[in-house]
Amino acid sequence: MSDEADAGEGDDAFERVVGEVREWVDPDDAEWARMREVAGELAARAEAAVVELCPAADVMQVGSTARGTWIAGDRDVDLFVRFPPDVDREDLEAWGLEVGHAVLPDGREEYAEHPYVKGEYEGFDVDCVPCYRVESAADIRSAVDRTPFHNEYLESRLDDDLAADVRVTKQFLKGIGVYGSDLKTRGFSGYVTELLVLEYGGFREFVEAAAGWQPPVEFDPEGHAAASFDDALVVVDPTDPERNVAAVCSTRNVARLQHHARALLDEPTVDRFRPRDPEPLDEAAVREHVARRGTTPVALAFAPPDLVDDQLWPQLRRSLDGIVDELDRRGFDVLRSAAFATDDRDAAALFAELEVAERPAVTRHDGPPVHVDAHATGFYETYASDEDAYGPFVDDDRYVVERDREFTTAVALLESDAVFDVRLGTHVETALAEDYDVLAGDAVAALADDFGVELARYFDPAP
Repeated sequence: MSDEADAGEGDDAFERVVGEVREWVDPDDAEWARMREVAGELAARAEAAVVELCPAADVMQVGSTARGTWIAGDRDVDLFVRFPPDVDREDLEAWGLEVGHAVLPDGREEYAEHPYVKGEYEGFDVDCVPCYRVESAADIRSAVDRTPFHNEYLESRLDDDLAADVRVTKQFLKGIGVYGSDLKTRGFSGYVTELLVLEYGGFREFVEAAAGWQPPVEFDPEGHAAASFDDALVVVDPTDPERNVAAVCSTRNVARLQHHARALLDEPTVDRFRPRDPEPLDEAAVREHVARRGTTPVALAFAPPDLVDDQLWPQLRRSLDGIVDELDRRGFDVLRSAAFATDDRDAAALFAELEVAERPAVTRHDGPPVHVDAHATGFYETYASDEDAYGPFVDDDRYVVERDREFTTAVALLESDAVFDVRLGTHVETALAEDYDVLAGDAVAALADDFGVELARYFDPAP
């Protein structure tokens, strides 16, 4: 078969897959109508409430449901209540909450840069967020003030065909696990996804381009060229040239996108559009993996602080990095590591797999060259009086001493107060100070009760 025939079959297969995906990501007429009806009812509630407080304010629906890029089954409505810039911040927050509770009487207050109301209305998840109605994104007074500009920019550029391609793209990114700008996922936001589809002109064009990216990759839709960024993926905000809207996207997730883009082009299949959790491991399966690998896994298991994901996960990662660095520094050679936390905040673990289980009772400590008079003499005199040290002696041109190692096992280190000398997230440190358990070897199998899916991913890693 000729290369042209192969290419033609590949094109047909790709389009068949995209067509199948569209059947379940495109909302039908009834869903469109219901979304518009609910959004209209909510906006009317917000407008009626805000006019009593600030007649100059207005209400805008934003986000994917406003732009027609939402996926069937996603039932989110985002309402922004825009106040004039001369409104005091305290009034904005107070009035914003009052409007939010009028719209959502059973809603709960949450906090981003300032408080807002989140709740449910007839099966739809609703956010009612106050912001300032400023002239341009350069004049923003809070981060959420940018969102209406994002909405206006994309609404004027996304036609029905591009919106349909955005839905397919979002589902692809969800399927491969890189969709979401939350600090747990560190992936592609809806806004970044829409900008990239707009940049390339469609889903297939985006996939073909991503497969060949050579990071760092930079896009500047409006040609601002006003700032430089140090990220694997740079998408300059067309409404705010000082901001990379893809900054949260990790290098790892950019690479994962590239892998799956190439795989989809090579072998189109709807499986890449379907997110799937692996079957959770039980304790016996974890013990089998530990025995097969011949490593020494260790874990700090604790009750995590009750924080939202965007606060908790940076702290977990910082804490894991600090512990891994300390284990490496002391010679236990971390092969791989991971942080786990349950959604209900009942349990968390900092997990590290070690290549070295135990170190000798002594460790070598190199001193200065003998010819460095003052420092060399000070080193020699310090250790010459240490009865537990071997030496000092001369090796090549410098003093050397062999002294007692503080911790011969990682367990001893992790059970000691030395844990609190490493870089830990503030709230994680507080949680560890209250209580934690150290698990090692087969004992880490106990984590399977809470983290069977996470351990399945760990012991069967994939792009």
